[in-house]
Amino acid sequence: MAEIEREAMEYDVVIVGAGPAGLSAAIRLKQLDADLDVVVLEKGSEVGAHVLSGAVLDPCGLDKLIPDWKEKGAPLNTPVKEDNFYMLGEAGEIRIPNFPMPPLMNNHGNYIVSMGNVCRWMAEQAEGLGVEIFPGMACSELVYGDNGEVKGVVAGVFGLEPDGSIGEGTEPGMELHGKYVFISEGVRGSLAKEIIGKYNLQAGKEPQKFGVGMKEIWEIVPAKHKEGTVTHTMGWPLGGNAGGGSFVYHLDNNQVYVGFVVHLNYKNPHMFPYMEFQRFKHHPMIAELLEGGKRVAYGARAISEGGYQSMPKMVAPGVALLGCSVGMVNVPRIKGNHNAMLSGMAAAEAAHAAIGEDRSADELNDYETKVRTGEIGKDLKKVRNVKPMWSKWGMLVSLALGGFDMWFQTLLGFSLFGTMSHGKTDAEATEAADKHKVIDYPKPDGKISFDRLTNVSFAMTNHEESQPCHLRLKDDSIPVSVNLPKYAEPAQRYCPAGVYEVVEEEGKEPRFVVNFQNCVHCKTCDIKDPSQNITWLTPQGGDGPNYPNM
Repeated sequence: MAEIEREAMEYDVVIVGAGPAGLSAAIRLKQLDADLDVVVLEKGSEVGAHVLSGAVLDPCGLDKLIPDWKEKGAPLNTPVKEDNFYMLGEAGEIRIPNFPMPPLMNNHGNYIVSMGNVCRWMAEQAEGLGVEIFPGMACSELVYGDNGEVKGVVAGVFGLEPDGSIGEGTEPGMELHGKYVFISEGVRGSLAKEIIGKYNLQAGKEPQKFGVGMKEIWEIVPAKHKEGTVTHTMGWPLGGNAGGGSFVYHLDNNQVYVGFVVHLNYKNPHMFPYMEFQRFKHHPMIAELLEGGKRVAYGARAISEGGYQSMPKMVAPGVALLGCSVGMVNVPRIKGNHNAMLSGMAAAEAAHAAIGEDRSADELNDYETKVRTGEIGKDLKKVRNVKPMWSKWGMLVSLALGGFDMWFQTLLGFSLFGTMSHGKTDAEATEAADKHKVIDYPKPDGKISFDRLTNVSFAMTNHEESQPCHLRLKDDSIPVSVNLPKYAEPAQRYCPAGVYEVVEEEGKEPRFVVNFQNCVHCKTCDIKDPSQNITWLTPQGGDGPNYPNM
């Protein structure tokens, strides 16, 4: 692509990704100086199309960014009224009382929201301040300056030939240059991954850890609906096979968000996260809620779980990483959107100050300092040992010790455990298939549980089929020569959209097939592949899921 000549546009700040972090940064920049030229580039067909989150939103970030958000009509319509925690067994459940839990686990004052709709509203606020927002503009490359700094991005490349070459119908896209570039792509974004690698930003930090979160929206029988109720579960069906749990959130209009998270550091390559989710819905407590209702949407995405000790250095010359590009999820709270917003504001304030001093393309160290020592750092530091405890000692021990550690830090400000290590990456955690038993999953019934391809149709994902496959194999032979004999090729199972399959025909060698049209951009393959052979890149702009109100 280097031989293509492109037009270039100059801005003060270029922001990649119209999620809560990127939009907060854009809004804050314009609040600080209305004359700044700010552009937001979004790969989804519209703002919110690729946003998927639980979500129970702590409004602390929004309170700081737009204090009069209620008057301005922000779509925070369902305050949390009731908090429930359950430990599930196959046939029943035990309620975990709320009173032993640290105060940070309380959802009082929070809201059940569609983060897609919150981002759509935030985009309206940003445009009202003069921010330029371009949806359908995937950022496929970084542009570097003469001194190795990040100078901008390439966006809007369309019509490449299937092999990646330039054809008659190719639109080369544009270069968008900024004094500073903010990367807010969400979890495991392709540009953030390149930046972290190029500038060695993970050095001295723990490896990032991840989960895969799957979510369905259900319309349920009105008599069963309890608006404002938040329920979380642990235990069955995962048991000792993997860490994780579920959420069930009752929003308005008789709708319920039903979600399931599987930590990606599981050992057994026969684990099938999507089928664990489908099996979970047949638990008597959940099945009773869903019977008579209908599933109206489905989606999936990876979740950053490494927390405080896994956050990479957030700045390099000319560029800052925001929100989930860094990994700011508070794991026990299952919340990161508030921290994403706060990070966007902090980056904006650092860039505004730098531009005011006629600086550009340097490292915004004030941003990093504010994140690590301010509200975000304090939020994450208290819970930093919960995830490694779970990984090392399992659910029950971590429930007790993690609760003790959070209480101790809340009351006394330090931890008896110090800062625990995560150890292996999620890819390295995968063990050989012959060390583990195959897991027998019940067939979906088509009423409460569904096969993957049927469910993916409810993500409304679409990719133009003649473009290059955006899921790149470093070595085409590895899936069949290495991953299949050693790991039973787990890509067939860890992908929640059925992108990967091994086709075996009589008398022929097995074939590894990549159905990239199914991809919902969750990035699980980029994270969990045991050979680290799959690289997720952006498809052309606008392609991917089209989530209505996830």
